[in-house]
Amino acid sequence: MKLPVPSLALSPARSQAVSRVLQDRKTFLYLLAIGNTIAFATWQVMLNNFAVEQAAFTGEEIGILQSLREVPGFLAFTAILVMLYIRQQNFAILSLITLGIGTAITAFYPAALWLYVTTVVMSVGFHYLETLHNSLSLQWLAKEEAPAVLGKLLSARAICNFLILGGLYIYLLLFSANYFVIYLLAGGAAVLIGLFCWFAIPHFEDQVTQKKNLFLRKQYWLYYLLTFMAGARRQIFVVFAGFLLVEKFGFPVENVVLLTLVNAVFTFWLAPKIGHLISVVGERRALTMEYVGLIIVFVSYAFVDSIAVAVALYLLDHLFFAMAIAIKTYFQKIADPADIAATSSISFTINHIAAVVLPALLGLVWVINHSAVFIIGAGIAFGSLVLTQFIPDRPGIGTETRLGQWTKSKPGQSIESQAKAG
Repeated sequence: MKLPVPSLALSPARSQAVSRVLQDRKTFLYLLAIGNTIAFATWQVMLNNFAVEQAAFTGEEIGILQSLREVPGFLAFTAILVMLYIRQQNFAILSLITLGIGTAITAFYPAALWLYVTTVVMSVGFHYLETLHNSLSLQWLAKEEAPAVLGKLLSARAICNFLILGGLYIYLLLFSANYFVIYLLAGGAAVLIGLFCWFAIPHFEDQVTQKKNLFLRKQYWLYYLLTFMAGARRQIFVVFAGFLLVEKFGFPVENVVLLTLVNAVFTFWLAPKIGHLISVVGERRALTMEYVGLIIVFVSYAFVDSIAVAVALYLLDHLFFAMAIAIKTYFQKIADPADIAATSSISFTINHIAAVVLPALLGLVWVINHSAVFIIGAGIAFGSLVLTQFIPDRPGIGTETRLGQWTKSKPGQSIESQAKAG
């Protein structure tokens, strides 16, 4: 008697549901975010141990490697030049595959020169992908839904980060690290997601033809400044907040990993709510809350003597990153839709100017007085707070700032002002 063999084919209803999901532009954005996180989070969390244990790195080599890693971010403006030849969606997929390849081959040879090369390959893919993901998000998402969806994308990254770090943490408790296999699996997963996006996701037509030249618009000056200040603020957190925990309080590595896991859980839960909050209160009020909170956090960092308080500050500091969604949605509202791709690539470079300059300068300050680094951070947050007050209640083309008479220009005039001028 023949046993019935279950069919693997999808029912017509399920097939249609899958088709609808794949034809949704947001699905593509989620897949890019997940592939990015799998590769980069694994590369980052394992790097220091692999560099020291397998490649015998000292401070000199790791410093060179980290500097090389930031160069593609500083050169992100070149993305618009590549778009002369490749459509944005295809370029984003190729960037994800490049990130995956750079990650997958990281541990093939434990030599400094090999690590430098693979780091640059990984970083080129990562930074182009971040630029294009931001550009496509602002082009494809309606202004009303953008804050909420950007919050959900941040949440997806957070839960993916949690699963990766949690899995690695458990693996490392049970087994010795096999860097070759870990990097190969993480990079390979990103490559497979990229190939899936290429063959399974429709190639969407551009809703607006993007300008393919480099430019700075005077009506975007506030967005440029907020982007630069956000890059400076990020460097203080990334470079010095965790270093404070380790140097001043002797925080062990396993606790650093656990703290990162807690951050991921909080971000997963809170980011969608922050996105909704921005939709309700507007960009100026949301960023005002962020920068007031950051001033308090940075001043507290400067004088903290309790490990419990320092950990709480670290968690709070990290959660404020989700508020940066408001800078993106502010730009989306004031931008000529045809400017989004070029301005996204330029703004990524602006954001990375601080990454190239600040760590070295503030590292010298740290040697003299670590509290001064965080006081400077509080000053940066205060400067951002002042700039934030120039964001209008209802940002738009022609009302880019509350100082509209300083930034008006013919291409940026609103329909009403053009009618009056006519």
